[in-house]
Amino acid sequence: MQGLPDYAELFCLSNFSFLQGASHAEELVARAVKLGYAALALTDECSLAGVVRAHAEAKKAGLPFVVGAHFHLQEPDGSPALSLILLARNRNGYGNLSEFITLGRTRAEKGTYCLTPGDIADPQGELAHLKGMPDCLAILLPRYPGHDQAGVDRLHAQAAWMIEQFGNRAWIGLTLLHRALDEAHRITVEEVGWQHGLPIVALGHVTMHVRSRKPLQDTLTATRLNKPVAECGYGLAQNAEQHLRARLRLANIYSKQALDETLRIASACTFSLDELRYEYPNEVVPPGQTASSFLRSETYIGAHRRFREGIPARVQAQIEHELALIAEMEYEHYFLTVYDIVRFARSQEILCQGRGSAANSAVCYCLGITEVDPARSELLFERFVSAERREPPDIDVDFEHERREEVIQWIYETYGRTRSALTAVVTRYRARGAVRDVGKALGLSEDMTAGLSGAVWSWSREGVEEKHAEELNMDLSDRRLALTLELARQLINTPRHLSQHPGGFVLTRDRLDELVPIEPAAMEDRQVIEWDKDDIDLLGFMKVDVLALGMLSCMRRAFEFLEADKG
Repeated sequence: MQGLPDYAELFCLSNFSFLQGASHAEELVARAVKLGYAALALTDECSLAGVVRAHAEAKKAGLPFVVGAHFHLQEPDGSPALSLILLARNRNGYGNLSEFITLGRTRAEKGTYCLTPGDIADPQGELAHLKGMPDCLAILLPRYPGHDQAGVDRLHAQAAWMIEQFGNRAWIGLTLLHRALDEAHRITVEEVGWQHGLPIVALGHVTMHVRSRKPLQDTLTATRLNKPVAECGYGLAQNAEQHLRARLRLANIYSKQALDETLRIASACTFSLDELRYEYPNEVVPPGQTASSFLRSETYIGAHRRFREGIPARVQAQIEHELALIAEMEYEHYFLTVYDIVRFARSQEILCQGRGSAANSAVCYCLGITEVDPARSELLFERFVSAERREPPDIDVDFEHERREEVIQWIYETYGRTRSALTAVVTRYRARGAVRDVGKALGLSEDMTAGLSGAVWSWSREGVEEKHAEELNMDLSDRRLALTLELARQLINTPRHLSQHPGGFVLTRDRLDELVPIEPAAMEDRQVIEWDKDDIDLLGFMKVDVLALGMLSCMRRAFEFLEADKG
């Protein structure tokens, strides 16, 4: 590939732009590496949900990775204002970007967002530091084709606003996808950029890693528009150009200056997700003590309460071994936070108990988190915490399902909404849902899609096979039916939306929304981060599992019955 111009793609959507992107973040990174790109930015719409996966893949492949997002800003009356990309230049810029996404998500219904130009030009209150997004680079996304006089006037006003807000951190994007009015669009963008001093940067508006994903892309668009593909008209992309294109092809489309600007921007964005430093809350540690000293004292207070006739030598040795390993791994705050939550629940007479590998811990037993007596079992603490694996501990604590909400709201009140949220669960397409949505998009009848989706197990990750259609006496020579089965298989495992974890809390010392965006959950008074368990594990975040167990509620009623009936 020598002699080809270097290029960095700065406008790229993964399938975490739900029902817009048709490729996984990992596929996009792998394709960019194969094409010899200098860097890749992931810019899902008002979201950072896919950046951890892209970061991990890019790090493994040695590809420079840029974190960003794109936004459609609205006027206060709800009319469109302008569209732009924001890219994190450094750690502070990433934090600002995450807070900006949180702001947009928390003021709108789940799955949507609401941001205005004023949120950048003049943010109020505790978000005043977001004014001008000082550590982010910004790219204006002109409306296509926008060459009529009203469109040109609008673009001039948008360009002037960009210069006013971002100064020399602003660019104007040029996206050329072999559409009918590309030349008129190019002329308009170049004229506006020249008049306002905005450098022009080449963009691909990528929604798929290879062009063969176009049928799936159209299917996703039809699902988003809630119409069959045949009725979507101009809602569909005109061609399959929104893929990661070869550098020779790009060199024939864009000027050298526009391609060079992609490299200039990418080289200015030095932030890496490896810079994120997770810190556990420290409120539970009393003044004058360290986390280690307080954990030790509370553990031995609990041990004396558990073993009133004296702590057995074997148990004491186990406690010392665990405390040393916990100190080595710096997990003291984690154990103390779980201890504090359990202590609150017990103070409210809410039944609770830890389970899982935490039952191998003498420290957890002494703190009252679990009920497995280390004197009666052969413990292997390394099943729970290991210096070799260096995996964060995972303590699952069950609470009465009818009263768990009290514990959850106490956590929010204690740590604040800016420092606590549930982790997300990425709901993905499985066989049944994939067949239903694809069949509807391709115009199959309801009884056909119902029959096909009913032919497989509800949780199946495998596609509906031709044999299932044959068993239903369906005609496999029907092109729509064959295409439905093929696209449904491609759609399986594609993210559909974010839902909330059953009870996995992420708690932080400082603002959580500077680490990851927060958005409202479907349930009232709940909020979730945009990353799931696998994502936070990759970055070394720790979560506390506050789970519900119906049997504990049954036990509570049994105890109350015994007390009332037997005294």
